[in-house]
Amino acid sequence: MRWQVVFTKHALKDAKKSAAAGLKGKAQDLLRILSVDPFQNSSPFEKWVGDLEGTYSQRVNIPQRLVDEVFEKEPIVRVLRTGTGYE
Repeated sequence: MRWQVVFTKHALKDAKKSAAAGLKGKAQDLLRILSVDPFQNSSPFEKWVGDLEGTYSQRVNIPQRLVDEVFEKEPIVRVLRTGTGYE
């Protein structure tokens, strides 16, 4: 089963910054993995709690993260942010 990957406006804006920083390839690799299986073990993810419960985070590199929500019934992965946790 293929998962549809969609982006929020913030994620699209973040993606432009990531591409300018030379991280486009790494982020695209993560997006390919998400489109096949968002829970695949080859791409370690963290399940967030609290206000961000229901979202997952994967590292692009040390400061950069890709934050997404998974809707299993649809099957859709919505990318919320693709920047640092410090912005």
